[in-house]
Amino acid sequence: MSILIFLVILLVLVVSHEFGHFIVAKINKIRVDEFSFGFPPKLFGKKFGETTYNVNLLPLGGYVKIYGENPDDESINGPDKDRSFVNKPKYVQAMVLLAGVVMNFLVAWLLLSVGFMSGLPTSLGSAPAGAIIENQALTITSVVKNSPAEKGGIKTGDKIISFDTNKDSTKILSSVLSSSDIQSFVKKHGKEEIKVSLVRANEQIETSIIPEINTKENIPMIGISMDMIGTLKLPVHKAVFEGLKLSGDIFVGTLEGFYNLIKSAVVGKADMSQLTGPVGIVGVVGDAAKFGFIYLLSFTALISINLAVINLIPFPALDGGRLLFLIIEKIKGSRINPKVSNWVNAIGFGLLMLLMVIITYHDIIKLL
Repeated sequence: MSILIFLVILLVLVVSHEFGHFIVAKINKIRVDEFSFGFPPKLFGKKFGETTYNVNLLPLGGYVKIYGENPDDESINGPDKDRSFVNKPKYVQAMVLLAGVVMNFLVAWLLLSVGFMSGLPTSLGSAPAGAIIENQALTITSVVKNSPAEKGGIKTGDKIISFDTNKDSTKILSSVLSSSDIQSFVKKHGKEEIKVSLVRANEQIETSIIPEINTKENIPMIGISMDMIGTLKLPVHKAVFEGLKLSGDIFVGTLEGFYNLIKSAVVGKADMSQLTGPVGIVGVVGDAAKFGFIYLLSFTALISINLAVINLIPFPALDGGRLLFLIIEKIKGSRINPKVSNWVNAIGFGLLMLLMVIITYHDIIKLL
């Protein structure tokens, strides 16, 4: 079921991204030869007008084949040269390239706006002034890898009911306490077995953990972050505004995250095992679906923004790489040799596929 949900999400996001390129190209009278979901080999397709619409075997992406995007002599000088991407003004080419990113952002905005209209899980600290947050609960927002919490089966999204120890029947309830109270409790009972009661997808779960001493701070810790989270439901006009604001915040945060990742990679400190590919996302999609439709909606918006940011990276074969070529051409005042740009993009695509294989390998290792 998780695989099916993932494929549906991927279909929506890829089609919307490629539709951005497609529609802006069409508006500017650029010929579009192919619109494909997935990568070859081809399963089936149908031609409508001048464009062939295909469904391919490997559902890990998609593409539109725009005439002249990978320029050759025919697209530059042939009979249909006026409808070639490469012969259009630079600003038109830039609009076509950026359209996919814009569409992914708009999809995220739409999904988050619908989420706020329906009731979106929201941190008490980030809620708009005067907003009413219902069903508040102290919620796990992150779990440190290999921590006592992870070993005890605690997951992101779990709602804390209580922490308890057998000693003197000590017990605290998260419904009336803050995350700092939980931290103080763990510090006080750092050498004891702590029983934790949680709610996950409307099911109560019991687990036990023993804190470990943090060597840097020399205090007992269990490896979780917490926040008071509840449901925020807004009228349409406020939902649309807050959806835009949250989309922007996620976009900026994701951009910073990728910048730091690339920066670490340049100096050889990037941890590739922390990246997640299709196999890993399937598992996360399954977890999100268990928490409910709104969580799945939010996760889809997050993936959409990640897809937008990834495509902005100035790497060959990505939209950002092609945009970089446009900027170089604009600065130098002449076109980059088509053979050079095509080869660079082909090599870039090959490297991206290799990276995908490496990430997928790490995803599979994590499951074993």
